[in-house]
Amino acid sequence: MTSEQVLTITETGTICHVQLNRPDKRNALNDDLIAALDAFFAAVPPATRAIVMSGNGGHFSSGLDLSQHVARQPLEVMAHSRNWHRVMAVIANSTIPVIAAMNGAVMGGGLELAATCHVRVAEETVRFQMPEGLRGIFVGGGGSVRISRLIGPDRMTEMMLTGRTYSGVEGERLGLAHHVVPEGQALDKAFELAGRIAKNSPTINGFIIQAIAQIGTMPPEAGLYAESLTAALSQTGPDAEEGLKAFLEKRAPVFR
Repeated sequence: MTSEQVLTITETGTICHVQLNRPDKRNALNDDLIAALDAFFAAVPPATRAIVMSGNGGHFSSGLDLSQHVARQPLEVMAHSRNWHRVMAVIANSTIPVIAAMNGAVMGGGLELAATCHVRVAEETVRFQMPEGLRGIFVGGGGSVRISRLIGPDRMTEMMLTGRTYSGVEGERLGLAHHVVPEGQALDKAFELAGRIAKNSPTINGFIIQAIAQIGTMPPEAGLYAESLTAALSQTGPDAEEGLKAFLEKRAPVFR
C-alpha cells in the first residue's frame, strides 16, 4: 500500500478531513502513514481552516505497527523515534486546529497521535490504552511528554505498568478527551466543532495553539509577558477590527 493510500484527504469547504486508512491493521502507524501525515501537514490545502482527523474501519489507531520493528538496532530505533517526534511536533504546532474523532482502539502510538490534536472527541466505547510496558518496550512517539501533560506522570506510569484500559467516559474525565459522545457520533461531533472553529479568525486560532503551548512551559512572569505580546499583536489587526465591528452591529464576524 502506498503512502497516498494509507491516508485519505477530503476537502469540504474550509474543513479538511484526514483519515487514517489501514483498516485491516486497525490503522496501526507504520512508516508510510507517518510519512503521509508529514507530507500533508507540510502542504495543507490553502483554504483549510480546520482539520478533522479520524480512522477508517471502526478504529482511530491501535498504535505502532510492531511488525516493522523486530529487526531494528538501538540507534535505528532512536532515529525512528526522533522522526516520530518531529512529525508529531508538526501536527501539535500546526496553526490550523486539528480535531480528533476517536472511536474503537486509541492505543499506544495512536494515543500519542491523538494527544497532538488540539480538540479531541471520543465515543463512549473508545478503548484508551498504553500497552507498551506489557510488550517489553517503552513509548517512542512523544507520549511520555504529551500524554503525561494531559493526565499527569503518575497516571501515565500506572497505565504503562498495568496496561489498564480506559473508556471514552473515563478518558474525558482524565483529560484524554474534551468531548464524549455515544458510539457512532464522534465524526459528526468533530465536524460540528470544526465548523465552529473554522469561523474564528485564522490568526487568532494560530495564536491560541502556539502561544498557550509556549506559555505553559514558561515561568509565570515570562508567560505573562508573552501573553501581553500576543494580545498586542492580536488586537491591532484587521481581525480585531472586524470582531469589534461585528459585536457593535450585533452580527457574526466574517474573518478573511
